[in-house]
Amino acid sequence: MNAPHFSEPVEQDGVPASSTAVTRTHRWGFGAFFLAEAVFLGASVVLAASFGDIGGAGSTAGIALALVLILPTLLAGITAVVITLVRGQGPVADFGLRWQRSDIRTGLLVGGAGLFVTVFATALWTRWVGEDANSAVGSLLAGVNIPPALAVLLFFHVWLVAPVCEELMYRGLLWGAMERLRWSRFTVFVLSTAAFAIGHFEPERTVLLLVIAIPIGVARLITGRLTAAVIAHQVNNFLPALGLLLLSLGLLPAG
Repeated sequence: MNAPHFSEPVEQDGVPASSTAVTRTHRWGFGAFFLAEAVFLGASVVLAASFGDIGGAGSTAGIALALVLILPTLLAGITAVVITLVRGQGPVADFGLRWQRSDIRTGLLVGGAGLFVTVFATALWTRWVGEDANSAVGSLLAGVNIPPALAVLLFFHVWLVAPVCEELMYRGLLWGAMERLRWSRFTVFVLSTAAFAIGHFEPERTVLLLVIAIPIGVARLITGRLTAAVIAHQVNNFLPALGLLLLSLGLLPAG
């Protein structure tokens, strides 16, 4: 049986996107997303159990925290890429992960607008919820004094690397699995947005995460490719990553 084909608009040589099409082919479905999610959860549980209660100061606590925060997300992203290579045509073809100027521009514009909305929504959420508004990452960093080099590493991970890995999972594997079943683009957008918010496993912040996820999904929706969503996600993560950097360096109060 031949693998299903998916066409999406793409801008080429100045020709409007609606005038051309690129075919994407993959043979993976929901199982691919659940496998990547299982890798993330499994690595998180193993590392958390290995290190126990992370606290205090010094390089040991800092390294443990960095591994807990970085490694599960990175492994899940790598799993997503491997799946596309084994069961598809690779992330470029399967996800439309091309670094085109039009997609970068769209990602910056949508991400910038989303950042404005996110800042406003976060301010309202913080006033409503109070101290419980902190993210899981922020709560962990509040209890550990880590070396500056590791603080910078975490900053770049939260800002640039984590968005790539998360997009490979949610608006890559999950989006593609629903595309493969010929679900409507709006349905794919809604369900992947909800899964993104729920998949962070922070019940008290799920509504806020939905607000954050909407512009990222919009970037994927209007371009049909993952690149714009990655850029929008990175733009959205810059201020939180900067805040975590300042917090971990002791330049912002933990409360």
